Amino acid sequence: MYQVPDSDPDLAARRASSFGASAAAYADERPDYPAAAVRWALEPVAGRAPLRVLDLAAGTGKLTEVLLNDGVPAGRITAVEPDPGMREEFGRRVPGVRMLAGGAEDIPLPDAAVDAVLVGQAMHWFDHDRALPEIHRVLAPGGVLAALWNTDVDTVPWVAGLKAASRSSVSFQRKESETLPATKEFPAFERGEFPHAHRRTAESMAATIGTHSHMLVLEPDERDAVLAAIVGYLRSVPETADGEFDYPLLTLALRATRS
Repeated sequence: MYQVPDSDPDLAARRASSFGASAAAYADERPDYPAAAVRWALEPVAGRAPLRVLDLAAGTGKLTEVLLNDGVPAGRITAVEPDPGMREEFGRRVPGVRMLAGGAEDIPLPDAAVDAVLVGQAMHWFDHDRALPEIHRVLAPGGVLAALWNTDVDTVPWVAGLKAASRSSVSFQRKESETLPATKEFPAFERGEFPHAHRRTAESMAATIGTHSHMLVLEPDERDAVLAAIVGYLRSVPETADGEFDYPLLTLALRATRS
């Protein structure tokens, strides 16, 4: 399940726009996506050549890097990102891929410009009433929309404990969803799940959580206190107390073909 913003629109807006100032840390500390999840996302259009892919809300290029490593040519990928800090970091990390300023609700591409729209760790920030028709517009007939999230495996006891230790005064109330609602543009979403892991230490795990939006909008004193609590917790747990460990993730992928 992926977490969605709660009913406080001002807090949600602050969190959604918080990443750019920490773009380098985001690129360094956030996990990538499993290639199997990205291949599954593109499966409905895999036979198209040359395949044209839009990485929407591309951030620092985590998803684009997987596409490139899996053989999609840089010239067939377009990235769109609203935050200038994230766009600048993207340019450093994945030069050669076209990056455009824009958002999901106003995509700077012509009609039917791409065969696939991929969204990594960002679909929950979109205004779906505006974004889904716009995504439909830029997709070619039969094109695919796919959203991916790296989610915590909190059925593991120490992971659940870490999530509790990481909560702050601006953490969203727990509100989760397993799919996206059907619309006239995208009548049905399929769901895929892919095991994943992120190699971390206590300190680097704290740095990763420090790039989460609820941490980025905190006052410095509370942020420092939460980060210290995270490191203290991980050093107290046998699975994570000594050196590196694998932080378990489940990558959730949802895909739908354009009506």
